[in-house]
Amino acid sequence: MAWIRGYLAASLDGYIATPTGGLDWLTKYESADFGDAGYATFIRGIRTVVMGRATYDFVANAVADWPYPNHRTIIVTSSLIEAPRGPIQIWSKGIQSLVAHLRDLDDGDVWMAGGGRLQMAFIEQVALDELEVIIVPELIGDGIRLFPPTGFASSPKLVAARALERDCVYLHYRFTPAEPALP
Repeated sequence: MAWIRGYLAASLDGYIATPTGGLDWLTKYESADFGDAGYATFIRGIRTVVMGRATYDFVANAVADWPYPNHRTIIVTSSLIEAPRGPIQIWSKGIQSLVAHLRDLDDGDVWMAGGGRLQMAFIEQVALDELEVIIVPELIGDGIRLFPPTGFASSPKLVAARALERDCVYLHYRFTPAEPALP
């Protein structure tokens, strides 16, 4: 059974991108060495990458070469992607069926890449097992929130927290399934 993980960076004021999707505030930290909390270590444990259409469009337009040529990549969208960048699978059958599909995989972990909307949908389905966030010491003032407000509440358990290079902070949380309601 696949372990479903979130991994992303956020500004100190809780945003993952500017209002237009910009990441200039974050790219200046690309040279930082975050050790075992860094992206290079994280991606080695991933077999499947799942992202929404907006994240796919951003990645496809931002890089020369598709960054996940050796990963199963699933794009959650209801629209056609013409001339896809790299080997991708389109998923339009809904989150519950995607969760079931991902749980049936037995060849490595799954990364919920990109924005908080899709990760929040998985959290609401009690399907995100872990979340790793690197907090970057930048206040960007406005933008795309780490998690959109949905009214859903959860209390993940802290696994690790530590200071990283360049005044960044690593937070690692684990979600536990909701306990059944008592009769």
